[in-house]
Formats: sequence, structure tokens, C-alpha cells
Amino acid sequence: MAITELYSGSASISTTEYDLPSASTTLSSITTDGIFQVFLDLNALTSTEEYQLKLYEKCRSTSTQRVIQQVIFSGAQTTEPLYVVPGLLLMNGWTVTLKKNFGTDRTIDWSIRQVA
Repeated sequence: MAITELYSGSASISTTEYDLPSASTTLSSITTDGIFQVFLDLNALTSTEEYQLKLYEKCRSTSTQRVIQQVIFSGAQTTEPLYVVPGLLLMNGWTVTLKKNFGTDRTIDWSIRQVA
């Protein structure tokens, strides 16, 4: 299977959890299976800001969607402004969200890539 960019965009992120694949504040439940990586361009963050990335998945297709990984980004991301989530095997009802915990709303570029 070829590598594909399944979802991508740019969004102004606020204190409401923003679902990247659906481009909305309503959590989606994606059942496309594969190995995925999330890319975030966090170069706009300053020293007064904190953002939170969450990845959700279901254990089984009939299970409840739950957080499987959570990352907090605090302050300016000068050393590594492009953050990449290691490959994750997803299939039963997954999504990726981003929200601002505090600071200024920033526009964040993002991409979700399917590698297999």
C-alpha cells in the first residue's frame, strides 16, 4: 500500500477540543484501518501557551472510544516545532484532537498520514 495523506488541514485551535479528521468540535469515530502518523506544525506557539493532543481508539469495535495517547506542548517549540506521533495501528473507531489549555488561539497546520 502506498503512503497517503488521509486528512490534512489548518485550524485555529481554542479551548474546545477540536477533532482534526472531521474539522469540527464533534468527536468522530473513524474505522479506516491501518498504521497512521500525525504531524503537527507547532512553530506558532509562544512561551505563554500550552496545547494538548489526544488520540482516541476503541479496543474492540463494540467498545467505548477512549484516550490511548496524550501529549502536552508547553511554551515555544523552538527545538522541534514539527511534532510527529510514532506510527499507531488503528482500526475500530479512532480520532485525533487538539485543544488549547491556556494562552492565545493559534492556527496549527496538521496532517494525518496512512503508512500501511
